[in-house]
Amino acid sequence: MIESSFNSSDKKVVLVSSSDENHPPENIIDGNTQTFWMSTGMFPQEFIIRFAEATGIAAVTVDSYNVKHLKIEKNNSPNVSHFESVTEKDFERTEGHLQSNVISLNVNSATHLRFIVTSGDKGCGPGCCGQSLWMKVLRDLQT
Repeated sequence: MIESSFNSSDKKVVLVSSSDENHPPENIIDGNTQTFWMSTGMFPQEFIIRFAEATGIAAVTVDSYNVKHLKIEKNNSPNVSHFESVTEKDFERTEGHLQSNVISLNVNSATHLRFIVTSGDKGCGPGCCGQSLWMKVLRDLQT
């Protein structure tokens, strides 16, 4: 099953390392391809998504600008602690163009996913330059 329209009742962004008031973290999972989260500050940047119940996740699609390296971790706890590594990915440099990556997770059960961008490029995406990061995560969630 591929879920491409997200509803806030079954998932929520519960932590971000930074955000821009015009591009809030809720945009990460709102299902609207015209909105996005934009970080403010240096790397690493991270955010955590909580699911309403333990969820199996085969893959996620990450649309971004300026990402060099991404780590994804999971946990099955009601708390946002004690994460275990799921995968890491180096993103191809796209010189100001959208990076779109389908990332295989093969997670049988998770209550939280943590996305950690450990490094990024200084290129520009829509509305951001310098060290900012533009991300749209979970556009497609395959369960």
